[in-house]
Amino acid sequence: MAGLKDKRGFIDKERLDLSERKAVEYWMKRWGVTQDQITTAHRKVGRMTKDIAAELGKKR
Repeated sequence: MAGLKDKRGFIDKERLDLSERKAVEYWMKRWGVTQDQITTAHRKVGRMTKDIAAELGKKR
């Protein structure tokens, strides 16, 4: 996964920052969900990717 970067450096695999477009696109593609679904789950459970994945019913 080398080369996966957002504006601060490498994409953080533990936490999701919705202001980082590249990170959101990465997780959208990996989980096969829309940006709206990620945003809704993020608001509901917080920023940890494992919690968002569980909310979406996906594996991290």
